[in-house]
Amino acid sequence: MTVRALIGLQWGDEGKGKVIDALSAKVDVVVRCQGGANAGHTVVVGGKKRVLRLVPSGILFPQVTGLIGNGVVVDPMQLVEEMQGLEAAGFQLGGRLFVSQRAHVVLPFHKELDAMAEDDRGGEKLGTTGRGIGPTYADKAARHGIHLGDFVHEEVFRPRFETQLALKNKTLVAAGRAPLDRDRLLDQLLPAARTLKPVVVDTFERLQQAVAQRREVWLEGAQGALLDIDHGTYPFVTSSSTHIGGLLSGAGLAPRQLDGVTGVAKAYVTRVGAGPFPTEETGAVGELIRSKGGEFGAVTGRPRRCGWLDLVALRYAIRLNGVDELTLTKADVLSGFDEVKVCVAYKIGGTESREFPSTAALGAIEPAYRSFKGWSGELADVRRFEDLPPALQTYIKFVESYLETPVTLVSTGPERGQIFRRGPA
Repeated sequence: MTVRALIGLQWGDEGKGKVIDALSAKVDVVVRCQGGANAGHTVVVGGKKRVLRLVPSGILFPQVTGLIGNGVVVDPMQLVEEMQGLEAAGFQLGGRLFVSQRAHVVLPFHKELDAMAEDDRGGEKLGTTGRGIGPTYADKAARHGIHLGDFVHEEVFRPRFETQLALKNKTLVAAGRAPLDRDRLLDQLLPAARTLKPVVVDTFERLQQAVAQRREVWLEGAQGALLDIDHGTYPFVTSSSTHIGGLLSGAGLAPRQLDGVTGVAKAYVTRVGAGPFPTEETGAVGELIRSKGGEFGAVTGRPRRCGWLDLVALRYAIRLNGVDELTLTKADVLSGFDEVKVCVAYKIGGTESREFPSTAALGAIEPAYRSFKGWSGELADVRRFEDLPPALQTYIKFVESYLETPVTLVSTGPERGQIFRRGPA
């Protein structure tokens, strides 16, 4: 297959970066399609952990070309820092990393407005990362945004920036906050613009050429399906479309150019920030999952809320995105549990349902669980499905039967090599 998309099927943090990296040994192009520096994709190679916030995860392989698509909102200082860190670590990016000239720029005033909006919500905070993502997408929709192609040309960028800064300072001052200093911000932004100018190109043409040449392309989604602005648990969602349609639009591809969709889900569920979470475990079980799984935000460091696998929500995400194969991650974290549960239905008003309802209804449901015998032992060296503990094999077979979707990839640890493709049954 030439073009495949990788989508997280929960509330993010499913292990997309690890999976993309593990699959990229024979891939030609990896495209980040939406989101911004609020998405930290973690890759572990040789015990060294790298968190990639904007650069596509496949870039650690020397033959991969990384594209940051038009649907991404780019924090220029963050991108420069990330590029310099990779170069310093020995990864040569020249001729391999390119950013769409149509991508929008995250500017310092977007971060200030993000923090202000979150503070103003009082007890109804959304739990944003404070990276300015929402305000940047809002400016994009309101047609106030600035393309990266304009950002890297000072004569175009400076007057547009000054106009927008004046407007944003009015908002900040009206809210009792200090205005931002133009010269100080330009001193930060203009060097970043000069550094990025050589890599800001028409990624649409490069991607279309790769597809026409039948090169292997992966679209790397950010966040997760349940955080989609249209189909997620609104308003506790991200500001971009995490749906397969959002990935295609954010990369610059037509639907008929897509050959398949790989979904990624943990063997349990986590969530960062506020919002409904039907299977959340707030006691000892949740704490144990968090501790064993290292469930702390790659970008924010915040502890993630943890709970049992929710098959109702997962089924919804699979159907929504046309997923044809599933990758299961972090089953190794549940090793040692005497009992493992999965949610198979929602109890709403005395009746059971397999439908995933709106946000308001999610707050009133009770999960109906099916319990499985737990498994034990170290999984890090397992490379065949038949070598997994029998209880875990039973668990996986039930999951794919319920979801009517094959579990074709199983991750057994954080390292690049700790994953295997399951052969035919």
